[in-house]
Amino acid sequence: TNIGSILASVNPYKPIPGLYSGDAIDLYRQHRLGELPPHIFATANECYCCLWKRHDSQCVLISGESGAGKTESTKLLLKFLSAMSQTSFGAPASEKSTHVEEAILES
Repeated sequence: TNIGSILASVNPYKPIPGLYSGDAIDLYRQHRLGELPPHIFATANECYCCLWKRHDSQCVLISGESGAGKTESTKLLLKFLSAMSQTSFGAPASEKSTHVEEAILES
């Protein structure tokens, strides 16, 4: 659920098909926070939009207990941001991949 720009999520401890796919990236990059159901991609998109609108550094705080999914959430956030940085007209984010994106995701 969202509480303003705060996303409260629960680790399902199993993969949910399609939840973090390229199609989900394409969907959430086209909408503002609150227009679609709560999702880490919505939070990442808000961060990305504010970065370009305000020309100001952005920060995302991910916290939780051991096993809560902090590392996976960080990977998903970076996946979205790297896809957004690679988009261009005529090519959906899900089809763009570079060595930079791979290096970020491996970090």
